[in-house]
Amino acid sequence: MLTCEVCGEELLLEEDLKTHLLLVHLEADLHCPLCFLSAVSYDQLHAHMSTAHPEEHPKPLNSTFARTSTSKTSMAQPAGTPAEKDKSIRASTLVNLKPQEQEIPPEPEHAGPLSATLSAEEPETLQESDWNQARQLWSSGGRPGTFQMLEHSGEPNLSCPMCALVCTSPLVLQEHVELHLEEQHPEKGRRLWDCPMCSAECADSAALQEHVELHLDPCTGSSSSDVNLAVQLQQEEEQHRRREEARQEAEHFKKLQRRYGLDGSGGYRRQMERTMEREVTRGRLAPADFHRKKADLMESLASGVDDGRSRTCGAVDALTEYYGTPACDCAHVWLCSDTDHFGASAGDKGWGCGYRNFQMLLSSLHRTEPYASSLQEKAVPSIPQVQRMIEEAWKAGVDPQGASHFNHRLQGTRAWIGATEIYVLLTWLGVRARIIDFHQPTGPGDTHPRLFDWVRQYFLQSSQSNRLPPKVIRTSLPPLYLQHHGHSRLVVGVEQRKSGALALLILDPGLKLSLSTDAVSVAIRHIRKFPSSLKHKQYQLLAVQGVLSAEDKQVSWQHISHHLFDPETALSLSRLLSSTPGLSVQRRSHERLSKHLFTDHSLHILVLDVL
Repeated sequence: MLTCEVCGEELLLEEDLKTHLLLVHLEADLHCPLCFLSAVSYDQLHAHMSTAHPEEHPKPLNSTFARTSTSKTSMAQPAGTPAEKDKSIRASTLVNLKPQEQEIPPEPEHAGPLSATLSAEEPETLQESDWNQARQLWSSGGRPGTFQMLEHSGEPNLSCPMCALVCTSPLVLQEHVELHLEEQHPEKGRRLWDCPMCSAECADSAALQEHVELHLDPCTGSSSSDVNLAVQLQQEEEQHRRREEARQEAEHFKKLQRRYGLDGSGGYRRQMERTMEREVTRGRLAPADFHRKKADLMESLASGVDDGRSRTCGAVDALTEYYGTPACDCAHVWLCSDTDHFGASAGDKGWGCGYRNFQMLLSSLHRTEPYASSLQEKAVPSIPQVQRMIEEAWKAGVDPQGASHFNHRLQGTRAWIGATEIYVLLTWLGVRARIIDFHQPTGPGDTHPRLFDWVRQYFLQSSQSNRLPPKVIRTSLPPLYLQHHGHSRLVVGVEQRKSGALALLILDPGLKLSLSTDAVSVAIRHIRKFPSSLKHKQYQLLAVQGVLSAEDKQVSWQHISHHLFDPETALSLSRLLSSTPGLSVQRRSHERLSKHLFTDHSLHILVLDVL
């Protein structure tokens, strides 16, 4: 029995063995088990194994050279083979080998794989002598000193300068020499082994195995410690973020308290004293004058009557005289009843506009019937006295929700007040009032033409005659309280131009007013406001509309306490206040969510809003 040294198959006759070798191994597509070399003959494969892989396969070739599938060949590739390298080398000139003695230089320690696939043409048929020599070469294992190359007759031989390979193709020789050069620099194209548990890369499988065992070893505890450290750092960052947010929120809340006079830094009296002290320090006020003014201040506060230092009487009379001149270019102008202007003083600068507007409104009511006879106090109260009056209204049960917002205390603070507090104060005094909200602009450029139309209709109600009205119409109507974001003013009239355009005549407590003949023509520029000058998002008007009877007064208080602030609404507003610092500094109509462009509130509609 004869055994095939390639695949181990047993055959009876030598002729059968030769046929088997020729058909199965020589003509088949042979592959190098250690690199990408394929499509070569038996002799070429043996020569390649002896030269390129002498140390990796020192023993005679066995059944590994049998015909195998592509997947098995790829599994046998070493770690250093770059799979992406695909050079196609034609080996049609690679010759069959014949005996020829040749010295073989020493091989490098590590032979690299041939990274190209030899596309061999039809292999030549071996002669009997060639086969015997190849068989002899197979048995010797291809060691240096025993290797013999077969040379194709008639072709020039090209020898490798680094080993004993002899071939006739320059391309094959060049690829072969590049293999030797790659072996001398193994770091180029070396395959790295990726860890399946992290992003680490290892140079070989042994290092990878050791690295993976570190992951799996519970004694090291590196993975759990890293996770614990990450969780701890995240918790510390979260705590730091919360502390920073709490600090910023506290600072913002303090700023809001200072802005709206709720920081406990004192009210009208304390601000006036500080202002006078600064004047003395700067040399603008003599010490004797300081003590005199302080005594006057204490006397005014004790009496509860405004000292009148910021009061300008006859503002509407001056406007009537100005519009009566031929130089005034307007069609008609409607003016309210006589009203005095109250400007800001050193004690309420920056926060007293609501109080000063109430003083102006009250100065008009004192001169107009039926309000003059129903009001008990005939003098205009000072700002601390107005604060005391609002507190008295709260104690009487008017607007308990508003009282809780200010903590039932206004005296000694610089708290802002708005249309809501003016409404509460008028109701407590027995005066009927209405609040009208203008929720959004109704004209181009964020203007409010509907607000101007409403004011014009308000003043037109005093003249029901169909006759052509005169140029200046002096009515007995009280002025209108105008509130917008952060400020309030008083509307004392409306002007209609010859083109039909409307302009509101507004007294601002933040401006000083001079009523001299020459000064009125200059002051009118600040008093007259066209739609382009009123472009805040929302406005609110408060209109006085008569005197309340005792029954109406009680009903109005009930409306404020119950109709407006029903339990559900009061609860939601309370939660809103507690969750949002600085909210509800100025309260507004609770029907602001209505789809109408403005809302008419008779006596009883209030709501919270943000300044």
